[in-house]
Amino acid sequence: MKLNMVMTGFFGLISVTAFAQKGELNSAKDNYDKYTVARQSKFTAPQAKQAIQDAKTSIDKASTNEKTSALPLTYALKGAIYSSLAVDDTVPATSLPNFKIADDALAKAKVLDSVKHENKAMIDNAYLNLAQYQFNAGRAAYANKKYDDAYKAFDYFRQIRPDDTTALYVTGLAASNQGVNDPKYYAYAIASYKKLETTNFSRNPGIYQDLASIYLITKDTTDAFKTISDGVAKFPSNNDLRRKEIEIGLQSGKQDQLLSTVDAAIAADPKNALLYYYDGLTYSQIAEAYGAQAKKAKDAAAKAALQQKKLDNFAKAAEQYKKALGINPNDFPTNLNLGYVLISPAIDEYNAANLLPTSKQKEYEAAVAKSKADFDAAKPYLQKAVDLNPKSVDALNNLKTYYLGIQDAADANKIQKQIEALPAN
Repeated sequence: MKLNMVMTGFFGLISVTAFAQKGELNSAKDNYDKYTVARQSKFTAPQAKQAIQDAKTSIDKASTNEKTSALPLTYALKGAIYSSLAVDDTVPATSLPNFKIADDALAKAKVLDSVKHENKAMIDNAYLNLAQYQFNAGRAAYANKKYDDAYKAFDYFRQIRPDDTTALYVTGLAASNQGVNDPKYYAYAIASYKKLETTNFSRNPGIYQDLASIYLITKDTTDAFKTISDGVAKFPSNNDLRRKEIEIGLQSGKQDQLLSTVDAAIAADPKNALLYYYDGLTYSQIAEAYGAQAKKAKDAAAKAALQQKKLDNFAKAAEQYKKALGINPNDFPTNLNLGYVLISPAIDEYNAANLLPTSKQKEYEAAVAKSKADFDAAKPYLQKAVDLNPKSVDALNNLKTYYLGIQDAADANKIQKQIEALPAN
């Protein structure tokens, strides 16, 4: 009988001891739960602050007790508590140590809980705290132009939330900026931006442009053109993407591909004024490219040939712009661009006439008369652009150029006064 009493007392002692050993773990859990509730309201913020401190005290004790130190719940709770301390602290000197403790604890918790997943929700929520912490750190680093640190912080955030479009965007943004200092980061930016392309991210038109620009920086014109063309296909009404496609197409020798793409679109939708505008814009850019080559050419014959290609493409651009205006006559960009492509040859003719020697008076008069006729052909569209947008400096400058070209100084001065009267940007 005495033996039985002794045994009963012994088992009772074991139960009390085990309870005491798990008491700190239970206390940590209870106080952490109180914290998660109290932190939801600013009115209970003091209680939340006290609860998380009490939870920290208990989990620190449970972490050193040989009976509880290796439990999955201990590591999960430690990660949850310290991640909360880190994200609530805005001072890096004190918050970073808590972040590191939480990160280490959660890594161990994931391994220990990998079979039963009893603490998965707690672990996941704790990692969200750490993701938020790194997002805040990344923003601060980015604002201070520490793009390497920003990328590392944002990339941690991205690894926790791999499908979060904001995480992908900021990681790519930091990497693309750091690429200026260390080109290997361009590959990281490309990876983030390419994944963004598969989402419905609100800034995706800009992502296509940024990604194409990175490819150009890394001298990959093939992927640059493919990327921007994919962007145009996805966002066909985005003017910035269209212009970028033309720019990259010309840089990479894709003029024919550009024109065939727009022509195919016109064939499918012949009443779409915007497509004729894009066709005109493509021819305009091609003309400008030939003009730039002509200025650099040393050989007179080569220069003349390039100049003629410039004029031919301006004429094709004018034809397409006129088709666009036939559908939408009050479109400002089309009137502006048509006026420009018509006045550009007139300017060249006027300048060439003034280079003639005085001994060629008849040739000079014929050249000036030709340039005046071409200036006059541009006038209706130049004036229309100003009427549609009287605050456009480009439109006003083009009209001023017209008056200078026909030697009407009085009206040119009037336009100049209108320009000067515009509010400064």
